[in-house]
Amino acid sequence: MHKPTPWMLRRDSSGFLLRWNEDLARQWREAGLWRKETLVDTAQARVDEDPDRLLVVDGEQRLSRGEAWEMARRFAGFLRSRGLGPGDAVAFQLPNWWEAHVVALGLRLAGAVAVPLPPIYREAELRHMLGSTRARLLVLPEHFRRYDHLAMASSLQRELPNLRELLVVRGSGRGNPVFEEAIAAPPADPVPLDPASCFQVMFTSGTTGRAKGVLHTHQAFDYKARQMVEAWGVGPADVIFMPSPVTHVTGAIWAFDIPWIAGARAVLLDVWAPAEALRLIRDEGCTISGGATPFLRELLEVADREPEALASLRLFFCGGTAVPASLIHRVARAFPHCLFFRAYGSTEVMTVTLGIRGPEEAAYGAETDGIVLPPIEVKLLAEDGRVVTVDGEIGEILARGPEQFSGYLDPADNEGAFDEEGFFRTGDLGRWVEGRYLVIAGRKKEIIIRAGENISPKEVEDVLAGHSAVAEVAVVAMPHRRTGETGCAFVVPRPGAVLDLAEMRRFLAAAGLARQKFPEWLELVDNLPRVSSGKVRKEALRERARQIAIREGFVHGEEMK
Repeated sequence: MHKPTPWMLRRDSSGFLLRWNEDLARQWREAGLWRKETLVDTAQARVDEDPDRLLVVDGEQRLSRGEAWEMARRFAGFLRSRGLGPGDAVAFQLPNWWEAHVVALGLRLAGAVAVPLPPIYREAELRHMLGSTRARLLVLPEHFRRYDHLAMASSLQRELPNLRELLVVRGSGRGNPVFEEAIAAPPADPVPLDPASCFQVMFTSGTTGRAKGVLHTHQAFDYKARQMVEAWGVGPADVIFMPSPVTHVTGAIWAFDIPWIAGARAVLLDVWAPAEALRLIRDEGCTISGGATPFLRELLEVADREPEALASLRLFFCGGTAVPASLIHRVARAFPHCLFFRAYGSTEVMTVTLGIRGPEEAAYGAETDGIVLPPIEVKLLAEDGRVVTVDGEIGEILARGPEQFSGYLDPADNEGAFDEEGFFRTGDLGRWVEGRYLVIAGRKKEIIIRAGENISPKEVEDVLAGHSAVAEVAVVAMPHRRTGETGCAFVVPRPGAVLDLAEMRRFLAAAGLARQKFPEWLELVDNLPRVSSGKVRKEALRERARQIAIREGFVHGEEMK
C-alpha cells in the first residue's frame, strides 16, 4: 500500500516557504485542476480574441481588454525600471478603482508578489504588513475618504527600510512618482511564471490578534476562479457588480480574475452607497453580485422602492459574516428571478461551500450555507476528536482542496492550523444537512458556555433577525458569576421600532428556543463594529459586554483581572 507523502515546507521560486504535499499536487495536476497556464496566459488569449471588448467600468472610466492589457504591460515596465521583478513584494492600498485592476495584472506580468492592503488600515496594520512582507513599493491614493494616505505612508517609510518608494494614484504625488508616469513607461513582456509559486500575500482581517499573511499560488487561485465560473455558468453575457473591497479575497477574485476567465466585465464601486449601487446595477445591466450581509440588506431597502432596477440581476451570493435565513427568504420572495443564497469561505480557503447552483436548490440557499462540492473535502470534528457524520451534530469545520492557501507568511503561524492530513482548521463550527450541505453554527471560540451548556450565538442571532424590530443583531458571551457565561445581544433596531429585554425573550420563547439560550442582556446600538470585509468585530463586542457585566454587577471588576 502506497504511503502518502508527508506535508513539508518548500521554498518556491519567489523565495516563500510554502506548504506542499507531493501526492495531492500530482493528483490535482493530473485531474486538470492545477494548470500550467496562469491568469497572464488567459488575459493574453482574451486580448488576442477581442481587444475592444469592455472589461472594467469605474464611474466614467471604461477600460477595454486591450487598454487594460497595455497599461498593465507598461506598469510592469515601470516596475522593471525600478529594479523590481520576480519575487519582489509590491503592496497596493487602493479602493475599488480601475487602477487597482491594472496594478494587479501588471504585478503578475512582472512576476512580482502582490500585497493587497484594505484602505481602512492605518499605521499599526501597515507597519506590520509592509514590514513582514518586506514590500519595496507601495501603490496608494493620495487621499481617500478625506484621509491623507500619502502622509501616513511617508511617515512609515522612515521605519521601514525595505519600502523604497511610493507610487501615488489620483494625486499630485508631492515629489513621489504618480500612476500616470507608471503607465507611460515602456511596456514589458510577461516574465515566465511558475504556477506553483506564490503570487499574493493577503492578510486575514485580524479580528483577533495580529493579522496573518496568507500565501496564495497562481494555480490554486486560478482553480477556484474557474470552479466558480463553471458552477454558476458565468460567461461573456455577464456583468459583475463588485462592491466588496478588491483588497479582500472576494473582491479580488471577482474584479481581477473572473472577468478575464469568463469573458465578462466588472463594474466597480469604491464607497458603498445603496442608492448608487442600485443605479449601477440598473444602468449597467449587472447580472451577478455578492458581498457581506450589510450590502444585501441595504440594497434591498432601496430596491423595495424601485424593484425594476434589479431586473437584470440573476445571482447574488452572500457571506463573509452571519447571514440570517430570514433575509435570504425575504429577498428571494421580492425578486424571484434572481438566485439569492448564502456561501461560506475564508481568506485561507476561498469557498468551502459554493452556495447553490440553481432554483431547484433554492430552499438550501437560505437555510444552509451551501453545498460542498468535490474536489474540496470537508470534515467536522466533535470535541472528542470524532468525525461527525450525523446530520445536525455540531463540529469544527476542517477543509482541504486545490484552492486552499499554501500556509502563512510566518511559518510559526502554521502550527496548529492544520491537522495531520493537511486539512485547515477554520475555527468555525458547522453541522451537516443531508450530508452535503453545510450550516455554519458560529465560531468555536465564540461559543457561549452557560452553566456547562454550549450555546451557539449564531443560532440565537438567526432567530432574533426575524423580529420586525431588528435591523441587525450580534450575540456574544458575557461573563456571569452564577453561570460562568451568558449571552449579550447587541441589536441595531429598525427606525422607529421599539424592543426591550422582555419582548426579546418573549419572541425567543415563541420561536421555541430553549430558555438557557436566551441572552440575559439586550444592548441597543446605532451600528455594529465591522472590519472592511463586513465581518462584525465580535472581539470588540465581547469587550463591551465585559464592561456591561462589571457595570451591572454580574461580575465584580476584580474577578475579571
